[in-house]
Amino acid sequence: MTVDALLFDFDGLICDTENAARESWQETYRDFGLEFPDELWARMRGRHDGERLASEDLGERLGRAMTVREAERRRALKSELAQAQPLLPGVAGLLAEAAGRGLGVALVSSAPSPWVETHLRRLGVRAHFRAVVTGDLPLPNKPAPDLYLHALSELGVRAQDAVAFEDSVPGVRAAVAAALRCVAVPGSSAADPSAFAGAAAVVPTLESLTLDSLERLFDQ
Repeated sequence: MTVDALLFDFDGLICDTENAARESWQETYRDFGLEFPDELWARMRGRHDGERLASEDLGERLGRAMTVREAERRRALKSELAQAQPLLPGVAGLLAEAAGRGLGVALVSSAPSPWVETHLRRLGVRAHFRAVVTGDLPLPNKPAPDLYLHALSELGVRAQDAVAFEDSVPGVRAAVAAALRCVAVPGSSAADPSAFAGAAAVVPTLESLTLDSLERLFDQ
């Protein structure tokens, strides 16, 4: 297989903002003398409506909805924690290789555009992405394939010539539904790796991957 394009998720794949989100909810629950449930986090990861799920769960436990001030404080904490997160291992190398070969590169995220764009610029990698496709577009979100299909259209490449990188189960399902070869990078806070069975490969980090190794992997 010759790889013509790379499509990256953002949260938890390029930068560990997922952990920032989890810590912000853990601290919020602790403020009320509660423990943030692991099973709730497993359901939230990779979904555009994760905040709603956690807010509803906390509201049920408290017997009332979160106030606007409480919700804003939680978001501010998430943003503060995320600002300290660097690029995850292997991302810079793949982006540099893609640039050297002139490959199309897209960002495909369930998160809203302001969040993604702010962090791509903070991390110094915005210029690597020819297309940035985010969850606030008027398209069905992951696990539907629409965001990935839109990114492929923006890049002008076929699904069979591209590789997607995802860290969540909904993201893998979206990529597979778009007929993409998907490499799953579950990360330390992910669900059971068996949940990523739809991926063409599951790796602990992107650090050991190169474009040559990807092409060999998919030729096997």
